[in-house]
Amino acid sequence: MSKIPNTRNSPLNRPQPQPVPADPNQPTGEYSPEHPLFEDPDALATRLVESEDFLRRNKNVLLGVLTLVVLAVVGAFGYYTWRTSQDEKGQAAMFQAVNYWEADSMKKAMKGDGQYDGLEAVAAEYSGTKAGNLANFYAGVASLKEGQYQAAIDYLEDFSSDDLLVQARAYSLLGDANMELNKYKEAADFYNKAANHNANEFFSAGYLLKEATAREMAKDYSGAVTAYDKILTDYQNSAEAAEAKQFKARAEGLAGK
Repeated sequence: MSKIPNTRNSPLNRPQPQPVPADPNQPTGEYSPEHPLFEDPDALATRLVESEDFLRRNKNVLLGVLTLVVLAVVGAFGYYTWRTSQDEKGQAAMFQAVNYWEADSMKKAMKGDGQYDGLEAVAAEYSGTKAGNLANFYAGVASLKEGQYQAAIDYLEDFSSDDLLVQARAYSLLGDANMELNKYKEAADFYNKAANHNANEFFSAGYLLKEATAREMAKDYSGAVTAYDKILTDYQNSAEAAEAKQFKARAEGLAGK
């Protein structure tokens, strides 16, 4: 009698049928602790009961949190709508004041003409809006022209712009106002900020030349030499380069170099 070779298809290697449980509702496989909720209905039921109990015990807290979230969303939307409306009103109110400003009628631009608000009123009433922010810039320039240097500083310090060139201009105007108040170090620092805020070949050399002058007025001759050197190194083709070269020699002599 020949032996049957023990191959993968031989009866010896075929999978043996698993016994069928007496109760068809019982799982045929063993319980897997890795997925208790999927494998064990009792665990899932227990978890649901625990969740319901948690919700019941913390109902007031959860309702309070939900109320706060809803109020925050409604409040944020309301504030955005109100602020947009205020900005539109501010832009309209400032229209005539800007016309006076452009016509170099600074007093009417600042105070208004009895019928239309001036920049002072717009900056105060619409503070926090784009219109109020822009009114601060116009008012700062107007105050500077009128010789109200501290007022110019106050307005310009409340102004900020995403436009890099406009913001650099505001820094330079702050330098001008401080120069008029004989605050030379403060002026030099603002000119330096203006020169390095989006540094460019069109305006930075001029701001650096102002910085060097302010440094000399503050008797910071080494600082002045540094500003002159930056002009000659970074902006050697600028109109300010010739002055920088001339004044640098004087500053070096005063600095003892």
